[in-house]
Amino acid sequence: MTFNNRTAIVTGAGRGIGKAIAELLAQNGVNVICVSKSPDSCGAVAAAIVAAGGKAKAVPVDVADSAAIAKASEALIEEFGKIDILVNNAGITRDGLIARMSEDDWNAVIQTNLSSSFHWTKGIGWPMCRARYGRIVNIASVVGIMGNAGQANYAAAKGGMIAMTKSIAREFAKRNVTANVVAPGFIKTDMTAVLSEDVQKGAAATIPMQRFGEAADIANAVAFLCSDEASYITGQVFAVDGGMSM
Repeated sequence: MTFNNRTAIVTGAGRGIGKAIAELLAQNGVNVICVSKSPDSCGAVAAAIVAAGGKAKAVPVDVADSAAIAKASEALIEEFGKIDILVNNAGITRDGLIARMSEDDWNAVIQTNLSSSFHWTKGIGWPMCRARYGRIVNIASVVGIMGNAGQANYAAAKGGMIAMTKSIAREFAKRNVTANVVAPGFIKTDMTAVLSEDVQKGAAATIPMQRFGEAADIANAVAFLCSDEASYITGQVFAVDGGMSM
C-alpha cells in the first residue's frame, strides 16, 4: 500500500480497534495523530509508535464536545498544513431496551458516535477538498446494517454514520476526497471482553466463520481504504464480520 508520507487523524486511538489502526498506518509511514479523551491512553499509543520508529502525536480531545473538535481541527491544520486521512473510530455504548433507555443514554451515544464524525468531517474534510486529496473512513458497525435488540441508540448512530458517509462521498468526490465505511462485526476488544462466556459463544454461533475477529482485521481494511490504491472507491460499506451480516 502506498501512502507517500501522509498525515492521519485517528479518533478513539487509545485502545482496541483505533489503536490497531493507528499502529498499522504508522508502520506504513503515515504520521499519525492519535486522538482520545484520555491523555494517558492516546499518549501511550503515540509513545509506543515513536519508540518503534514511527511518527505519531497524541492529542487529547473529548469528541462529545463540538467546540473542542473545532478547536483541535483548526490547530492541527495550522500545525501540519493539511490532514490527508481522517478515521472516525471513537465510540461508546449505553445499551438497554428502548422502553428503559434514558434520554441521556440516547444522546450520549448519538453525540459521541455520530455527531463527532460530523464535526471532525466538517473541520478536516473541507480543507481536504481545498487540497484536492483526502481519505475519510468511518468505523460503523454491522449493528448499523442489521439492528440489534437493546442497542437502538448505537444502531441509530452507526446507521446514521453509514448514510452520512454516502452523502459526504457524493459531496467530496469531485475534489478527489473519498469517504467509505468499515462496519465491524464481533471483534475481540475491551467492549466484547466484558460479555459473559455464554453470550460470546452465542454470538459466535451466529457468525458463519464461527469466531470473533481481531482488531487487526479492521485495521487492514481501513489501511487499504486510506491508501493511494483505493483512489476509485468511495461511498461504500465494507462489513468485516466473518459473514455475520451476509
